[in-house]
Amino acid sequence: MENESLPRLSRRTLIKWFAAVSASIAAGDSLGLAQSPTAKGYGTDPDLMKVYNPGDLWPLTFSPAQRKTVAALADLIFPADHLGPAASAVRVPDFIDEWISAPYPQQYGDRPVILEGLAWLESESQKRFGKGFADLAAEQHRAICDDIAWPPDAKPEFRKGAEFFNRFRNLAAGAYYGSAEGWKAIGYIGNTPSPTFDGPPKEVLERLGLIQTVE
Repeated sequence: MENESLPRLSRRTLIKWFAAVSASIAAGDSLGLAQSPTAKGYGTDPDLMKVYNPGDLWPLTFSPAQRKTVAALADLIFPADHLGPAASAVRVPDFIDEWISAPYPQQYGDRPVILEGLAWLESESQKRFGKGFADLAAEQHRAICDDIAWPPDAKPEFRKGAEFFNRFRNLAAGAYYGSAEGWKAIGYIGNTPSPTFDGPPKEVLERLGLIQTVE
C-alpha cells in the first residue's frame, strides 16, 4: 500500500517517465466524457534546470480516496516479490496522477478512461462486498479483477471495467518498468560495462591487423 509519508516525485523524474511511457503506450478510445483538466493548451516546455513541485505546471487530479484506490490496484498488478518492490513503492500512483492531469492529447484521451474506471471499480466493490476497493481482502480484489482482466473475454456488463483495467495496467507497467527498480526486476542494466570483459580475443585483433604476433 502507498506510503503517504513519502514526498511527491520531482517533476524532473516525472518528465523522464513521461518520455519513456509515451514511447511504449498507444492512446486508446475513451469510455465517455469527464471534466477536462483546467490547464489549457501546451504552453512551453518546462525548464529542466528548475525544480517544480507537484501542481506547479498543471493541477493534479486524484483525490485522497482515488489515490488509495489507485495504489491498491497498482499493487495488485505489481506486488512486492523477490524481483522488486510493489508498484506504490516506486511511485506508480504519482505517475498516473501526473499522466491523466497533463494537458496533452494522449493524456486527455486516457483521463476519462481512468477516472470513470476508478468510479466503476468503487461502485462494483461496494455492490459486491460493501466496501471500497482499497479495503477489500486479496481474494475479493481478484474476484473483481478476474472479470475485467482481459477485454475479449469480459462479459458485456464488465466491458467498461475491462477497458479501464487494460489502460490502467499499461500505464502502471510503463511507469513501473521505467523506474530503476523496474529495470532491475527485468535484469536490464543499461550502458553498464561488464566487469568480466577483457576486450576482443587476441586472435581476432591479429586477424584485423590491429596487433602483430611476435615470432
